[in-house]
Amino acid sequence: MSLWKCGIDGCAERFEDVESAIIHQTVDHDRHECTVCGSIVPDGYFAIRHAFEEHSRAEYVRAYDADSTAVRVREDIKAAIEDEADLRAIVEELKRRDAL
Repeated sequence: MSLWKCGIDGCAERFEDVESAIIHQTVDHDRHECTVCGSIVPDGYFAIRHAFEEHSRAEYVRAYDADSTAVRVREDIKAAIEDEADLRAIVEELKRRDAL
């Protein structure tokens, strides 16, 4: 089993499961302001999810001065997490902690 790395701002924290990594990102890191719409979202997975579910790829590229490689990397991260994570359990845990 591979460990999940946080990766926010060079954070090297590692976790045995993806759910713990996402909870760490949400609880232990500052929130992120979406450059496209100004929404405040947890950094990491939830920021990526927001960007690609609420905005077009073109909006993301313009707002973040990103290129197609940056888009693909984030889409791959989102897909990998969603393939493995129990998102319902994450949301329930964050509600329990009142961090979402």
